Amino acid sequence: MELSALLHDLHLSSSSEEEQSPSSPPPITELLSQLREKLIGSRPKSHSLIAQIKQLFQYAGSDWLFSPASQDSRWAELEAAYVSLISALIGCAALPLCEDDCSPLSAATYQSIPTQAVAVCAALTALLTTLGDWQKGGGAGERTTSLLLAVAPPTCVFAVTHFQDQVWTSSASRAAARGLLEALLSAGGWRNSAHLLTGDTEGSRGILGGVLDILQPQLTKDSWQCCEAVKLVFAWSLLQVTRPALSPHLSRLLPPSLLFSDHHRLENCMLGVCCLHHIVLNTPPAELRQFNRAEVLYEALFKHLYRTEAAVIQLVLSCLLDLLVVLEKPPSSSTSSRRKPCRHDDVLRLMLTHMEAENKVVLRRVYAAALPAYIDRVGVAVCRHLWRLERVVLGYLEVRDPPEEATRLRMLEALQKTTRAAWPRMACRVDALLRCLLRLMVDVSSDSELCDSLRRQLMDESAACLRLLDAASHGHVQRLLQAVDSSCCSLEVLGCLATAATATDR
Repeated sequence: MELSALLHDLHLSSSSEEEQSPSSPPPITELLSQLREKLIGSRPKSHSLIAQIKQLFQYAGSDWLFSPASQDSRWAELEAAYVSLISALIGCAALPLCEDDCSPLSAATYQSIPTQAVAVCAALTALLTTLGDWQKGGGAGERTTSLLLAVAPPTCVFAVTHFQDQVWTSSASRAAARGLLEALLSAGGWRNSAHLLTGDTEGSRGILGGVLDILQPQLTKDSWQCCEAVKLVFAWSLLQVTRPALSPHLSRLLPPSLLFSDHHRLENCMLGVCCLHHIVLNTPPAELRQFNRAEVLYEALFKHLYRTEAAVIQLVLSCLLDLLVVLEKPPSSSTSSRRKPCRHDDVLRLMLTHMEAENKVVLRRVYAAALPAYIDRVGVAVCRHLWRLERVVLGYLEVRDPPEEATRLRMLEALQKTTRAAWPRMACRVDALLRCLLRLMVDVSSDSELCDSLRRQLMDESAACLRLLDAASHGHVQRLLQAVDSSCCSLEVLGCLATAATATDR
């Protein structure tokens, strides 16, 4: 298609048209500015104009599209013109703003967004394809790279906004957005999304700083809830970045993550905790301790332990386990004869307190799954918590947890770790624990709903607990087992007890 016909269809002309020869097109910077004004003036009915812009990017010559009249003085103007035009294109598919943070907008509010997003993605993909081909052909060298780095951040933010599986997207818009992101990666020679954001040491520059520049004004305490997509784009960007590329941007990544985690809506809180956990895992401990950042994180996470949503508790317990080693040495590694109470003790104490009173099955599973790791971490310091821990173990082993019996299995694991770590203090608890384990074995052997493999696993773990308790009590378990009435036990239980006794004798 002829460029003159495209410009005629777009009703564009140069302000210095009399100075142009009939065969030469008008200056690109001037026409980009006109296109931007036409886009802004044609909203929301801009679909046909966007399609014409796509054709312009497809069929116009690269030397004209990416070459300002004066190479040195007007290159920055060309970059600014393209960024402004892309912002206008993106604005045609901008999401409506929420009026408050009480509830998200309805799906009907976003009804026209997917169609507009597909059109905008097509236009931006055409631009990036042409720019990438021109760069690969050796056009303008560093200047082309500079232009690409200028247009990449808003393009990336737009693509990530629309490939999310959300109410403002459709299957077509998600596919178009993914295609746009792939075109961006191809144009700049980036290997993947992480490489796009962080670059590398071989000269490839990342765009995370530019993405954060776009998101930052919308991530304040009063504005981040106005647009549903902002938090998702931020979280996606953060989760792509790993050590060591995350540290230079820590001061810009930490505050929004804390804001999300402190929100009353469950999905926002979970998103924030996930972001905080990623930051903890990918930031050097010394840098986290700087300016009391780690203390702030700890206080923000610790208060979530008082929540009652299992999904939040699961994320928080996992994050705290990794954060605590940043704040202090693990109690298990201490060589001092007197171990002072620490934050590990505070978390484990509160965790056991909640476990003891908890009656929701989902929450009991979450707590039970996290408990062995915390016992491992505190080591012999678990002695401080034995009184409460014993009651939790006894209570949780008594209650069935079909179909996978995950709670019972985790509690048996916790009991084994506790016995290994605090064996001198276990002898006085043998009687109560032995009765509980025997009841468990009898219950499991007579439970017809359990599959054979799971029944075998529960019996084996119970027998392992018996062996450890017997070793800790210097054979007291063996003496107590001799008093067991064999008529009350199945052959499976008796065989398991005999196996445990034989292993202990060895």
